[in-house]
Amino acid sequence: MRHKIAHRKLNRTSEHRKALFKNMLNSLIKYEQITTTLPKAKELKPKIDKVITLGKKNNLHTKKNLYSKLQSKQSVSKLIEVLSKRYFDRKGGYSRVIKAGHRYGDFAPMAIIELIDRDVEAKKVDIPKKTEDTNKNLTTAPAKGVKEDKITKEVKVTTKAKKTKKAKSTKEKK
Repeated sequence: MRHKIAHRKLNRTSEHRKALFKNMLNSLIKYEQITTTLPKAKELKPKIDKVITLGKKNNLHTKKNLYSKLQSKQSVSKLIEVLSKRYFDRKGGYSRVIKAGHRYGDFAPMAIIELIDRDVEAKKVDIPKKTEDTNKNLTTAPAKGVKEDKITKEVKVTTKAKKTKKAKSTKEKK
């Protein structure tokens, strides 16, 4: 019987489980929505709610506690500056778990865990934005110079080599 056994082990050692949830907390704070398996999402929900509640206090002691749990300055700063202000009036329930079907390979139940009232643009944090300078560089033709000459010489050399190989092979056949 599983009396007084609170959390799932997820077939991992305790250190691996701690690292897994630390990384998932950081990702959830950064992107505000992640896709994972259903048991992991159910275990992550109380952890993110506790971390956000800690971030709402905004004093030195809680900042140190958050840094010890998350070990990421960016996550702690976003938690205190952005998320604590967003959820200032809310008493709890900062996240939700939405079932998302089954994974194709092993039929594991998948879920989306996201923050309530999330910022949709947070999902695109790591995607580089195309600027006008990069678009201009892509459309202009490459400058003439040594690189083009080397390429044309290499093409000429390879065609000559092919011709000589063909000639040698025909002489050998005769």
